[in-house]
Amino acid sequence: MTKEFSPSCERNQQPILDQLSLYFKDAKNVLEIGSGTGQHAVYFSERLPHLTWNTSDMLDYHGSILAWMAEAKLSNLVAPFEFHFGKNDWPSLDIDAVFTANTTHIMQREEARLMMQTIAKNLASGGIFCQYGPMNINGEYTSEGNREFDQNLRERGCGGICDVAELEEWAGSMALVEKISMPANNTLLVWKVI
Repeated sequence: MTKEFSPSCERNQQPILDQLSLYFKDAKNVLEIGSGTGQHAVYFSERLPHLTWNTSDMLDYHGSILAWMAEAKLSNLVAPFEFHFGKNDWPSLDIDAVFTANTTHIMQREEARLMMQTIAKNLASGGIFCQYGPMNINGEYTSEGNREFDQNLRERGCGGICDVAELEEWAGSMALVEKISMPANNTLLVWKVI
């Protein structure tokens, strides 16, 4: 197991934690979609001990997540399972909150749509979904840097940055309750199942 490190995770984890500590204060069981290196999972579960933090990602990332977990030794952090929209079923866990960071713009459009619909369908009424990353607002990029990043993403075969309105169309029974500007031209969307 090799512990991978993401500089962007290191930079954004405290601003994200500041918001999660508000929106996940009544949650008990969180599913993280796309746990990546495992840094966020360790950082958030250590500082939000009332939560059980369930990690998930494609198998390629499990080694790093497990390496971070082995070092942290946190009792509220759960080993990753394979989860990819359109390929894996929703986990049979009593999830009342979902978190994802920097995944939506990597996914193909169909996968992003499926993510929104699947969470809306499976998260119980009152459940919270916090979605972090670069977003377009009213059809516009929030910065020139995001425009260039989006072009690069599409050249690499990723789906690219979604517009908030597009995500709202796909959200089904989830209502967008907060749209929070975050550092480095990112946005945190807070959805609630109604």
